[in-house]
Amino acid sequence: MRSASEQGARAQVGASPTAIRVQGLSVSHRTVYRSPRRAGARRIEITRRRRIQRVDALRDVSLTVPRGEVLGIVGANGAGKSTLLRAIAGILPPGQGRIEVRGRVSTLLALGVGFNRSLSGRDNVLLGGLAAGLEPSAIRARYDEIVDFAELGDHMELPMKTYSSGMFGRLAFSVAVHMDPDILLIDEALATGDATFKAKSSARMRELCDNAGTILLVTHGMSTIRDLATSCVWLHRGQVMSRGDPSAVVDDYATYARTKKHARAIHDDE
Repeated sequence: MRSASEQGARAQVGASPTAIRVQGLSVSHRTVYRSPRRAGARRIEITRRRRIQRVDALRDVSLTVPRGEVLGIVGANGAGKSTLLRAIAGILPPGQGRIEVRGRVSTLLALGVGFNRSLSGRDNVLLGGLAAGLEPSAIRARYDEIVDFAELGDHMELPMKTYSSGMFGRLAFSVAVHMDPDILLIDEALATGDATFKAKSSARMRELCDNAGTILLVTHGMSTIRDLATSCVWLHRGQVMSRGDPSAVVDDYATYARTKKHARAIHDDE
């Protein structure tokens, strides 16, 4: 684990310039739901009881990420962590606010996003590289390294629809981390693969962190946050609760989670 002094040094080195700036970001979704059906209710009555509900995934979020920072993002399910990454990646448009991203972005937000399952692994490496803004010659120069890391061998010539979820994830991770991105966005990607591949993935992540890459990392693995992150933000119901030293923020979040769980248990027993 990186010491506190090492983390502090890393944070100072990457203090400027700014890689990502998020100002007053709000993102909301509209979802359609129906009231519970009553016995004997007619179809037309069910249609009339359909409702549209607004869900505020992010509410007035502002943060600045200096170049070279590894920002861990923690929070319960539904806190807005993945929504934040997708907004920064340009996948979700902001309802309100502004997002500035300076640099080439590579994403690991969901397994196989941007891949064509009908094409071979080889062809999808090319697609992933082009999506990351690389020239075909640069992608070819990285191809052997990507294949060796993913450990797929001859399967690279087969359509990706024949891949298991583990194979899919290994190739997605390998493509993303070998594109030399200025900014890497990762959502639970370290959970991909067997124990051996997870260990190799963690080592690769440490290498990227040590090379002062700007990384945003969403994970429920608190030890990963403590080990890799130079800063951490805690999101709760779409809002920033705290930001600062990874160990301190993780401790605050863990204390809140335990307290909430204990309170729920007491309520259930009453």
